[in-house]
Amino acid sequence: MKFPAPPHSDRPDQSLSAPTKEALLAHWPHSQDLWIFGYASLIWRPEFEVLESHITKVPGWHRALKMWSRVNRGTPECPGLVFALLSGGSCQGMVFRTPANQVKKTVENLWFREMPNKVYTPRWLQCPTPNGPVNALAFTLPRSSPSFTGMLSPAQYQHIFQNAKGRYGSTLDYAQETLNSLKQNGIHDKSLAALLNHA
Repeated sequence: MKFPAPPHSDRPDQSLSAPTKEALLAHWPHSQDLWIFGYASLIWRPEFEVLESHITKVPGWHRALKMWSRVNRGTPECPGLVFALLSGGSCQGMVFRTPANQVKKTVENLWFREMPNKVYTPRWLQCPTPNGPVNALAFTLPRSSPSFTGMLSPAQYQHIFQNAKGRYGSTLDYAQETLNSLKQNGIHDKSLAALLNHA
């Protein structure tokens, strides 16, 4: 059983194992804060206590509105979309530090929110900060997943933006809120801005 990655490490991302909720909670040191990487709704709706946050850029991964959502932002009859972290490129986002005494609650809530269908692959990603790199928990998506959309046409995006709604609201509101939040934090996502032109 591998223990959680320490908050500061010189190891490259490739050597950081993907944690399960059970392993993370069973072995997390009681005095250690947890870092979390947010690239979409976690930026504007973190739902956990934040002691410290920084804009960061993660190499080897990019933000993409290419994951089917049949609960949160759509339905089985009219699937919506949510963001995924896909391999390749780079991604600007936010890294958050949450206190050690809240780790159990934070992890339980994150798994309930992000993993209702166990679609994402949780990973430790190394995130630069002004005080040095930290290993942060992030939710990624393999292209082999049935929830990965592959390439979508402008007409498909337009249909989804106009029609898809789930328990947390519409895909369009979700995408627009993410773009607005990124801009407020000085992060410019030209691909997302262009995508929203289809709305």
